[in-house]
Parts: sequence; C-alpha cells; structure tokens
Amino acid sequence: MGADEASRKKLILGAVIVATILGSPMGNAGPMTVVAFGASTTAKRTNVVVYADQLPNRIGSGRLNILNKGVPGNTTQAARERFQRDVLDQRPEVVIIQFGINDSAVDVWRDPPKALPRVSLADFEKNIRHFVRESKAVGAEVILMTPNQLRWSPRTLELYGKPPYNRDDPMGFNLLLPQYCGVIRKIALDENVKLVDVYAAYDDPQRTGGKTAEDLLLPDGMHPDTEGHSLVADGIEPLLRDVLAKRKTPAGN
Repeated sequence: MGADEASRKKLILGAVIVATILGSPMGNAGPMTVVAFGASTTAKRTNVVVYADQLPNRIGSGRLNILNKGVPGNTTQAARERFQRDVLDQRPEVVIIQFGINDSAVDVWRDPPKALPRVSLADFEKNIRHFVRESKAVGAEVILMTPNQLRWSPRTLELYGKPPYNRDDPMGFNLLLPQYCGVIRKIALDENVKLVDVYAAYDDPQRTGGKTAEDLLLPDGMHPDTEGHSLVADGIEPLLRDVLAKRKTPAGN
C-alpha cells in the first residue's frame, strides 16, 4: 500500500469514528435531544406555556433540544404506531413519557355507552414497557411520569357524569386513573428508570405551593395550565440536569 493510500484510509477511518461519536445518542455534540412523548397534557396549547417550553429557559440557552411529540387524544395504543417515527428516529438522549388519562377513560357518553376503558390495564402496561425498553435499547435515559389528576367541569359532567363515574364525588372523574398510575410506578421500579409522580404531587401542598388541583388546571378540569406545567417541570428539571452532568463527551474533550 502506498503512502498516499494509507493516508487516505486513515482520514476515512477518522471521519467514521468522529461521525459515530457525534451521531451516537450520548455523544456530546451540541444540545441534548429530549423527546416529550405523550398526549394532550404534553402537546403545545394556546395561551399555556407547557413544560417542554419551560425547561430550556430553566436549564440554560442552547443546552436542550426538546421535541414536543404530544398528540391530543392519544392512547398508548395509538402512540405505539408513531413511536418509531416520533421517538426512536429522533435519536434522543432522554425520553419523557406521560400517558394514562385517555387510556383509562370509560366512554359512557357513546351510544351505546362503553363499559370498559379505552385501553385495558394489561395492554397499557405492555405499551408503556415497550416504550421504556425500546428507548433504553437505543441508549436513551427514560423519565416516566404519572398523569395529572382530573376534576369535574361542566363539559366533563355532561359527558362522563354517569355510572360508573360518580358525579357527586369531587375526585369521581379520576375513576380508574389511580390504577393506571400504579402501573406506571411499578414499571419505573421494575425497569429502573426515573419517575416524576405528577398525580401524587397534586396532593402535596409543599410541592404545589399550597395550590389545589383547581388552581393548576384549565377550566376544563383535565389539562394543566401554565402553573400546572411548572409543577411538572419542577420534577423533570433536576433529572435532566443529572443527565447533562453525566453526559459523555468525545475522546480528548
């Protein structure tokens, strides 16, 4: 092999190594890519600053690239169909996952009324585990979140204010949601991933600053307002800072 050919191969090999480092999920090449994967409590909303938009300002300019992949109305079953495209194909370093409200809903307003949740507890568990394991398989850190609590509103009372929901119970719109939160907590423990327990935070006046669920939700009783999203960001921020602190850097840096 001539000297010129050897030099050319060394240059190619070096370029491949650099490209591999910079293109790897944990390579420190610019902002850390974070995917926020969820439904309408994740998605952008008019006149609300959602947690995915709050975090870059908290953590510092240029340190995070947060991709908001929240789709209103999504269950985990529907989200599974877009998981590869919206999450894995983005080569994330961190994946934040929050589902449960839509999965646990029993659509008693339909004709005829539904008697079972949109996604069974068993299928919900399978789907969340799938998201967690596939994210970990590509080297991403996972942050699981329980959904926020719900409260009755005139519209939800109209739609859901009939058995098995209890319209006379202020917590009655949550119905099956605590069971789905329990599954999320269990998976976080089983899979050794971080958990932000948003549902529980609503009952902790120290974390809410003394605010009630009604103070943290929009008038629809389902979606967090800007303060509600701040509560979520409070839980996520230190976890992202930890990942940034541990972030791998290319050799020699």
